[in-house]
Amino acid sequence: MQAFAYTARDMTGQNVTGLITADSRNDVMALLTDRSLFPMSVEPARKKSPVTFALHGRISTELLAATLTQLSDLLSNGVPLLQGLEILIQQSPGERMQTILSDIRSRVSEGQQLHEAMAAHSDVFNELTLSIIRAGTEGAFLEKSLQQTAGFLERQEELNGKIRGAMAYPAFLSIAGTIVTIVLIVFFVPKFADMFSELERNGTLPIATVLLLQLSDVLGSVYGVLLAIASAGAAVGIRKWMTTPRGRQIVDGTKTKLPVFGPLFLNGATSRFCRILGTLLRNGVPMLKALEISSDSAGNVVLGTAIRDSAENISSGATLSEPLSACGLIPGNVMAMISIAEEANNLEDVLTRIADGLDKRVSRQLDSMVRLIEPALLMVMGSAVLFVIVALLLPVFEMSSNI
Repeated sequence: MQAFAYTARDMTGQNVTGLITADSRNDVMALLTDRSLFPMSVEPARKKSPVTFALHGRISTELLAATLTQLSDLLSNGVPLLQGLEILIQQSPGERMQTILSDIRSRVSEGQQLHEAMAAHSDVFNELTLSIIRAGTEGAFLEKSLQQTAGFLERQEELNGKIRGAMAYPAFLSIAGTIVTIVLIVFFVPKFADMFSELERNGTLPIATVLLLQLSDVLGSVYGVLLAIASAGAAVGIRKWMTTPRGRQIVDGTKTKLPVFGPLFLNGATSRFCRILGTLLRNGVPMLKALEISSDSAGNVVLGTAIRDSAENISSGATLSEPLSACGLIPGNVMAMISIAEEANNLEDVLTRIADGLDKRVSRQLDSMVRLIEPALLMVMGSAVLFVIVALLLPVFEMSSNI
């Protein structure tokens, strides 16, 4: 049972609002009709909480994977979907997850498919989750698709945890180095301004010192604050632009062409595509339908477009490897294995093995990149601090030599 907030109109034309506890919106509308009320809007009621941010906080991947696994276990043991969702609502430890599950249950009870109900919460369920559950619903293997989705989420969280752990030290270096450099320029350099102005009257200051003094004046004035605000606004604007279709296409296309990071992004997207396509084919989903679903789950708009184009060619009688190799995004060795697998009629097994191999390659590439990033950051931060020190000491050395 869930609480619904409604707005209805009575026989006199007056608006009436209130709360009703029921299983679904349809039940609420039926109850309102029995009361001679015309329903205008019926929405799940939001629970009030003294800790408001708890409802809007991020749901951890561990909790999401555990929820999907529990739902899969319930369905596998014969529990109906609505009853399974009700059990999860009662057992969920997070208030926001309870609210989301309640809304999903309400939508399912009204006739929506599970993936359609989940799509209303796209900030919690990503494209990969929705695509696999959608395939499981359409292919009659929902229980297995929920279990596989939980496994994918756990594997992805493990990889993200590895990335966060590997990047923790470089991030600390960059933040600490930036703070030290800004403190030196804003608070330490102005103490030498009077001495440098006297030296400038007696001669010419080095270019590095002049640039440092000008930078200190800008950052230490109101222009520095405006510059910080403008930078923050630009970062927010760019982030929003990256979520638009055009922005995603440009960003994803650029990511695949980067000299060092490009192969890493491309291998990760190819791995997701191969794993999902192999899973769908193994569970009996037709090739064209499987390509449509897996193209949305690749995580790269450019690769997804190439996959959808290949689906159009397959519908005219071409093999999968021909149009995919023409796009030039998937590595040649992967295309060779796909071509041979098509001839041997074991494409679904080969796609899973390809995904496993690409995941291992991505892990090795990450390790190599982290080992390169650490000394590179040290050199950048060291160069910035060295510039400040040299710019401060050059006039002193010149003054000493003149004496």
